[in-house]
Amino acid sequence: MSSLLIKNAEIITMNEKEEIVHGDLFIEDNRIKEIGHGLASEADVTIDAKNKTIIPGFVQTHIHLCQTLFRGQADDLELLDWLRQKIWPLEASHDEESIFYSALLGAGELIQSGTTTIVDMETVNHADFAFQAISQSGIRALSGKVMMDKGTEVPGPLRESTSKSLQQSADLLEKWHGRENGRIQYAFCPRFVVSCTEELLTEVRDLSKRHDVFVHTHAAENRGEIAIVEQETGMRNVVYLEHIGLANEKLILAHCVWLNEEEKSIIKKHRVKVSHCPGSNLKLSSGIAHVPQMLDQGIFMSLGADGAPCNNNLDMLNEMRLAALIQKPIHGPTSMNAKTVFEMATIGGAKAVGMEQDIGSLEVGKKADLAILNLNDFHMYPSYGTDTISRIVYSATRADVETVIIDGNIVMDNRKLNTMDKHTVLKEANKCIRRLLKRSEGIC
Repeated sequence: MSSLLIKNAEIITMNEKEEIVHGDLFIEDNRIKEIGHGLASEADVTIDAKNKTIIPGFVQTHIHLCQTLFRGQADDLELLDWLRQKIWPLEASHDEESIFYSALLGAGELIQSGTTTIVDMETVNHADFAFQAISQSGIRALSGKVMMDKGTEVPGPLRESTSKSLQQSADLLEKWHGRENGRIQYAFCPRFVVSCTEELLTEVRDLSKRHDVFVHTHAAENRGEIAIVEQETGMRNVVYLEHIGLANEKLILAHCVWLNEEEKSIIKKHRVKVSHCPGSNLKLSSGIAHVPQMLDQGIFMSLGADGAPCNNNLDMLNEMRLAALIQKPIHGPTSMNAKTVFEMATIGGAKAVGMEQDIGSLEVGKKADLAILNLNDFHMYPSYGTDTISRIVYSATRADVETVIIDGNIVMDNRKLNTMDKHTVLKEANKCIRRLLKRSEGIC
């Protein structure tokens, strides 16, 4: 049993009382054992965090690790063109090595900016190698292979039979769900209604219930996508998902930019979780989700960066700032305040993945998933008389994240990742994308 003592820190707990403690935090094995002043506990490792700030690790509820290699390859397109012209051909070109390094590249970036848990959607093929990268990186993840058994515009290598999609997903669940002391969990990931048959979606519904695992999909991201769903089903996205029995507390919906009132009522009624992705929604010109209204209605809201080719970074600090700022010209300066978006990035994300008893706040008994920030730099000062959460949301950058601990393990220490060799990952990422770009030529 290993132990770790962090001393002399400002600790933003995000507990029910929203306490900020100035003192020490003691970790034994993978859980927080004590929080207090002048803890005398002996530890295998001691970190002096004087003048530094400890926060709960960020929880990002919509990520595509398989797309990290595509950063900069699909700029300035709207969603459906982005998919058809760039992303699907590139995903169809993936091999085992490229999936592995794409996932490792993304995980390294996420950890460096303080994210400790992700909900990840892979591509159709080679998802096992993404799980291997997740395992090596040390990040906590709900992940699954994407499922696509419909669509004439989907490239051949991504078009799968319903039975194959279901079988491969079930095999991955059996292999990876609960691995690494529970750090890795499986989620069924039908891409969106446009690319999935009703047979696939109803089987996913039943498998999710049988295995008690989450379903993660896209919905109401783009008006063109909604029009296709309405034409094919006669219903809007969320209405259709309720119609086939998929709307429940184990469903995580990414985006939800263009919900109508009926769909919002369905989401609230069935305790469906919504992942807001402001950076992606802006870059793909999808729109601005009605986040303040959904929060007022009691809908579970969290945050995600989506993927590198539709955002260009996976930084939760950037997503928090965007989430706060884009609503203010519409709803006024007091809407989406710093505390609200910080909650969405921490305990809100934990609630989205059903892990609020283990992560999302710093409390005795919870998993030791946290980040240590050094907020002592020009862009963070003056600090006197200011609110620390507001400073983090509006001013902090990924460079301020100094140390990251996941499941009690120091995965990044003084900006150096302990679970991967940065030089190797960057070198292999360039080699892989060069190969994929050549292979994707002519794929449609």
